Amino acid sequence: MPKMKAAIFVEPGRIVLDDKPIPDVGPLDALLRVTTTTICGTDVHILKGEYPVARGLTIGHEPVGVIEKLGSAVQGYREGQRVVAGAITPSGWSNACLCGSCSQDGAGMAHGWKAIGGWKFGNTIDGCQAEYVLVPDAMANLAPVPDHLTDEQVLMCPDIMSTGFSGAERAGIRIGDTVAVFAQGPIGLCATAGAKLSGATTVIGVDRIPARLEMARRMGADHVVDASRGDPVRAIMDLTGGRGVDVAIEALGTQATFEGALSVLRPGGTLSSLGVYSGDLRIPLGPFAAGLGDHRIITTLCPGGKERMRRLMEVISSRRVDLGAMVTHRFRLDDIEAAYELFANQRDGVLKVAITP
Repeated sequence: MPKMKAAIFVEPGRIVLDDKPIPDVGPLDALLRVTTTTICGTDVHILKGEYPVARGLTIGHEPVGVIEKLGSAVQGYREGQRVVAGAITPSGWSNACLCGSCSQDGAGMAHGWKAIGGWKFGNTIDGCQAEYVLVPDAMANLAPVPDHLTDEQVLMCPDIMSTGFSGAERAGIRIGDTVAVFAQGPIGLCATAGAKLSGATTVIGVDRIPARLEMARRMGADHVVDASRGDPVRAIMDLTGGRGVDVAIEALGTQATFEGALSVLRPGGTLSSLGVYSGDLRIPLGPFAAGLGDHRIITTLCPGGKERMRRLMEVISSRRVDLGAMVTHRFRLDDIEAAYELFANQRDGVLKVAITP
């Protein structure tokens, strides 16, 4: 049986490169030869044992590649075509999809507490930190990559860009809004860019790392707040003249950033939560206004599917946003264990890594 190299979860603290069989292709599937992928913060949660997955699973959920083989029932694509597949791979026909919640395709009580929604790659099926990945429901999930766009230009589309933008979209940002984005990691930076594209006229980026604050300005932040130099809540309230913000986006997944985002909301404002939390959250009484503040708290799982990917690539093609600068490091798949060590420990100013088999 032909083999491929893949990054495999062995146990908490260990993701290793090893050989696995190249997957068989079912009627509705497509086998993708991965040309570029990356490591996500969620993969680090898996590495640390904070998010449980099966041992032996191939990790990764952000593939760019070339169609190697198509299932017998797949139409509208050709082998050899460059494509991207979203981190979330909806079937297109489930109850969740037909209700308009494609990202939740697969969620339900059958999975107990595990918050998977439609996230399958590197979670419930083998992912894409490998030489090949099997894409389910290919006709719902493969989006052709325009010839003029490089792999690295579209590498953020499967997850980071889609998630960050959706945090702004679902918050209902309006023209003239003031928005604060807590944490300027890759998702937070995309949320900053998404808030600006959505019509916010004042975007405030919060982080503790100067290089990330500088990148936030490049992504559209009008003001940046260095949380290592003082209380970011007070700084934001000063910037808004005590009014607070219309929307606060939480993009890290910690109690401190969640509380900060809630604390800077104006009455009736919206907290858009994008972080993946590894423990229970506490809602503080004061910022929550004892439940009487008309606040909205919304959560978002990365929207997937081919139409979402097409739209995001249109944004990149139009040059409305350039996320290429977020790729700060490049590794071969053979060196993915070193890439994990760098990314998990946030060394050397890393934002995102490009992995090429």
